[in-house]
Amino acid sequence: MKKLRDYANEHGVTYRTAYSHFRLGLIEGAYQLPSSTIVIPDSYVASKPEHKYTITYARVSSSENKDNLNSQSQRLYDFCIANGWVVNEVIKEIGSGINDARPKLAKILKEGKATQIIVEHKDRLSIFGFNYIKELCNKFNCKIIIINEAKTEKEDILQDFISIITSFCAKIYGQRRSKRNTEKIIKELCCDKIK
Repeated sequence: MKKLRDYANEHGVTYRTAYSHFRLGLIEGAYQLPSSTIVIPDSYVASKPEHKYTITYARVSSSENKDNLNSQSQRLYDFCIANGWVVNEVIKEIGSGINDARPKLAKILKEGKATQIIVEHKDRLSIFGFNYIKELCNKFNCKIIIINEAKTEKEDILQDFISIITSFCAKIYGQRRSKRNTEKIIKELCCDKIK
């Protein structure tokens, strides 16, 4: 048995990076004792470093959140660097999480060259159907790594909610009337928020 610090020294990484490897399940057989010490069995053999093709994917719902998009992308990049990963592509996209017409995400999935896609929250990939994307990625041996399991920001949820309402209003009332009905619903939502 060896400790996580020994693993860090052997692999030339910081303890923090070694701990990230443990958390992400990259050290086969490693486990944490009740005393919080992380140990690695003697049977652990470090596999040859595999070639990783890492893509960070950041998304916001509207162009009004462009500052958030840039800071989100930077957090993803910093996470990768802290884990010792080379970032091959930095993707930033503006589009609703319920919209399946996102060309940059579609390109990532079509090309199939990524071995890991790093996202901040799982709803950055999709509000609905995340598991379908995950299954598709599994087909080309790509891992989706979510760095923060917390819920998304209120503005993005509201923007996605507005997209859903717009879509359904367009189907029910037709394109022209849907805009008026959507604006009316948004106005009522905003009024309720103020009360």
